[in-house]
Amino acid sequence: MRMLSRLSRRTVTATALWALLCGALTVTAPAVPAAASPAAASPTVTVPPAGSHDFPFLAAAEDLGSFGYTENEYFVSGTATSYAKSGLWTSDGRWNVRASGTAAYKSRLLVRRPADPARFNGTVVVEWLNVSGQFDLSPDYWFQRDELLREGYAWVGVSAQAVGVNGGLGEIKGLKGWDPARYGSLVHPGDAFAYDIFSQAGQALRTPDGADPLGGLPVRTLLADGESQSAGFMTTYVNAVQPVSQVYDGFMVHSNSAIASPITGVLADTLLMPNPSRIRTDLPVPTFVVLTETDVPGAATARQPDTSSVVHWELAGTAHGDQWAFDLGNATVQKSAGSAAPSPDCAAGSAPFNDGPGHWAMNSALRHLTTWARGGARPPSGQPLSTVLRDPATGLATGGVRLPDVTVPTRTLTGSRDTTGSGVFCGLYGARDPWNGDSDVWDRHDDGDPSDPHFPATAEPALTRLYPTHADYVHKVRNAAQTSVNAGYLLPEDAATIIAAAQDSGIGS
Repeated sequence: MRMLSRLSRRTVTATALWALLCGALTVTAPAVPAAASPAAASPTVTVPPAGSHDFPFLAAAEDLGSFGYTENEYFVSGTATSYAKSGLWTSDGRWNVRASGTAAYKSRLLVRRPADPARFNGTVVVEWLNVSGQFDLSPDYWFQRDELLREGYAWVGVSAQAVGVNGGLGEIKGLKGWDPARYGSLVHPGDAFAYDIFSQAGQALRTPDGADPLGGLPVRTLLADGESQSAGFMTTYVNAVQPVSQVYDGFMVHSNSAIASPITGVLADTLLMPNPSRIRTDLPVPTFVVLTETDVPGAATARQPDTSSVVHWELAGTAHGDQWAFDLGNATVQKSAGSAAPSPDCAAGSAPFNDGPGHWAMNSALRHLTTWARGGARPPSGQPLSTVLRDPATGLATGGVRLPDVTVPTRTLTGSRDTTGSGVFCGLYGARDPWNGDSDVWDRHDDGDPSDPHFPATAEPALTRLYPTHADYVHKVRNAAQTSVNAGYLLPEDAATIIAAAQDSGIGS
């Protein structure tokens, strides 16, 4: 049967990898004691030298100019504050902090913004760059890229963590090792200071001291964003640092775990964090938590009711990383990292990556958060995704936010996969299995078969029976897309793209 009672022992989820990926945390450097917890200072902003590569690390491989965008890099420097717990921290997220130390720092901002100021929509998305691969990556830029560029957002990637600047276990030894001529002057004192560095990055966008990263664009809304490992830091930032800094107008927490990152920045201190770590509900600014199917098993214990300031979506048929984000980001990663780029390294003959609707949902979530942060309507709530039951006929998860890829399915989409013989990152990409009469090499009716991972064998659905004619398929997709738009889970522009793809397909022909 396709109904799963539990995850396979050979199946890896984002939660199982979380501790490993958070190995990017570093031990805090010695610091000078601080007397108080100040609001975020405004650091000095400068322009970096050209360096040996003559472009920033993580510079976009695509032609941003064709979208009417520019890309520039800036350095931010000043004195950062580290924080320590004040009082008892519990699962409600209402965490108090005190200043613990200060240290000098110098990090960088990667800025993409409309070239024409008239196109700027007033919102800046500030992404805490992910360092699970031991150098800076921008997963949420890739998930949200279409919405960012078509709607005139500015996007800023912040090298908030020490691994991104100083290097870690990987071949590329951080920004400083990648291009000493460009980045040799950077200083990162450790991840205990990452929270305040992120605060000061936001402050530098509002009130720059020196060069202006936004080129004079007036900031109306400043949104903080983090995915995966960065989302763990974002959870702690929301709960403990935002009440102190009050820099950001809203938060996107994408694919976090049930346990937030430690305020100390020391990996071992994760054991001292509340389990589960929920989002505090008493802030005047909103937090939007979006979980993929990969994330839900490890984050479910932190579920909480939606409130006027916190909303959760759990996305059926999606994965922590997916084909969309990989395809969009790979050229950029290869441009900077080359052969040192982290690879999913999935076993030969295993199912391909999930190519589900994660990016469509993230586009909608971003627009909702922008409106919400400006005092507009709260996004709609989403149903919880089942962590156990799957549809025995299709292999698809039950519950959750369900977009047309799931409600009018043509393939099994899952957030988990068999990782036997695969690399450490493979499990994050989920899997897909086209319904083609069990003709794929992975259609073995075992753990590696996304459509039918357990005996007894059950045949894949027949597309000709589901959609007798092409017109029938397109009609069902059109209705499903409109339903998702009406419910607030899908943007009209993306619905039109989905319908056009259905029209161009051969399904039902």
